[in-house]
Amino acid sequence: MTLMRLQKFLSTAGFCSRRKGEEYITSGLVKVNNKTVTTLGTKVDPENDMVVIQGVRVKTDRKPVYIVLNKPQGYVTSCSHPGEKIVLDLIELDQRLYPVGRLDKDSTGLLILTNDGRLHHQLSHPSFDHEKEYEVTTERPVTHSDLRRMENGIVIKGKRTRPSKIKRVSSKCFTIILKEGRNRQIRRMVGKTRNQVIKLMRIRISNVKLGKLAKGNWRYLTENEKRQLLSL
Repeated sequence: MTLMRLQKFLSTAGFCSRRKGEEYITSGLVKVNNKTVTTLGTKVDPENDMVVIQGVRVKTDRKPVYIVLNKPQGYVTSCSHPGEKIVLDLIELDQRLYPVGRLDKDSTGLLILTNDGRLHHQLSHPSFDHEKEYEVTTERPVTHSDLRRMENGIVIKGKRTRPSKIKRVSSKCFTIILKEGRNRQIRRMVGKTRNQVIKLMRIRISNVKLGKLAKGNWRYLTENEKRQLLSL
């Protein structure tokens, strides 16, 4: 019999990320063999114990699914948001999927969704240094000094952003590569230069590119994309 920490079991089963699993546990939403468990680090037998979250049995034989979506404007990156259109409305699959990272409601572009908790954790946590590339269009022309200032790091809410890579596309458009994902980071960075973002589109996450995928459409990751992501 091989025992496994409960939060790791939830992640391995592809139900959620390990961090999200910890939230479920401490909130009293997880039952093991019909008993509510709230202690982090509780160990379970993946083969014999029955783990249930809000009435849903968590099993380890769930087939991992990896989806790329071109998120349109006006959709919320969430599994549930009453009164709002959510990204899962665009994907008609039986499997329960979770967005990796976020794009705010007004932003568009590449979003990865999966039921693989391990990959979700690796792509979401900044310590893994995955690159995320965006195309940014601003209200007014961006000066060279403003681009360099954003590239070197800008203090937002008392903390300096990590250095990024920026390439000018036109007077009002540039691409930026980040290795972190703070809340509305690019919009706040541009705001610090007394300018405003009018269009923000993510075009790449690590080795996965948006390409010519139409807005609102989705596709499965290719075998090569999966292999590279999972080997990181």
